[in-house]
Amino acid sequence: MERCVLVALRDQKFLEKVKELSGEDLSSCMQCGLCSGSCPAVGQMDITPRMLVRLIQLGHEKEVLDSKTMWICLSCFTCVARCPRKIDFAKLGEALRQIRLRKGLDHIHISEIPKEELKRLPQIALVSCFRKFTS
Repeated sequence: MERCVLVALRDQKFLEKVKELSGEDLSSCMQCGLCSGSCPAVGQMDITPRMLVRLIQLGHEKEVLDSKTMWICLSCFTCVARCPRKIDFAKLGEALRQIRLRKGLDHIHISEIPKEELKRLPQIALVSCFRKFTS
């Protein structure tokens, strides 16, 4: 019984952290799927926006933070425009990226970028990329 309570508290902690950083109340999501159905990048995602919200609600932190969905979101706001609860998935994605980066889990490793690419790409683009994808 105590184990179940500890798991529930841990799961709730992740949901609360996402809510704190994003400002979005995911408990209002009714899982209608309009966000996933309208997303232009959903074909590249491993977890659809609807599934992402559900996994967060259930406290599946590892699965959520290991997914590539938060990095693929285009922040085009099509999902927000269609969502009957007006959940902003761009804010949600940014919150998830922050949680992951604060844990020191980088999305891009600078050492893996070929040297010729580093010379070719504009410095401002590299700096912007590193700010978004590295801790």
